[in-house]
Amino acid sequence: MTTTDTTAYGATLLRLTSGALFLAHGLLKVNVFTIAGTVGFFESLGLPGFLAYLTIAAELIGGLALIAGVAVRLVSLALIPVLLGATWVHAGNGWLFSGEGGGWEFPLFWTVAQIAIALFGAGAFALRIPAIERRLGQFA
Repeated sequence: MTTTDTTAYGATLLRLTSGALFLAHGLLKVNVFTIAGTVGFFESLGLPGFLAYLTIAAELIGGLALIAGVAVRLVSLALIPVLLGATWVHAGNGWLFSGEGGGWEFPLFWTVAQIAIALFGAGAFALRIPAIERRLGQFA
């Protein structure tokens, strides 16, 4: 049986783990692949290099916002295009993400997780900033 309390904790767990993964992926692009390497990879796909900067920023800022619980619904919706882009990038590598080049099942699942976070909201233990909540209304 689901109760309001357990749903809030489930939403929190999903929000925190998703935020941590976004933060890890953003840091991977900065510290391991390097920003220049990430820009080069995007360009090798035929994408404009500036999208690499936007992706890194989205992953780092979005990950921190999810972890803190700030504007969670809006942030999770804003991260969906990043994940759909990752799904597109990995689409030619097959289903499993453990395959060479990574498959598309993980970014697609993560997209669905962001939709769930947008529907659930922040859950418990979220940082509440009244000025942001007033401006964003139901998207906070």
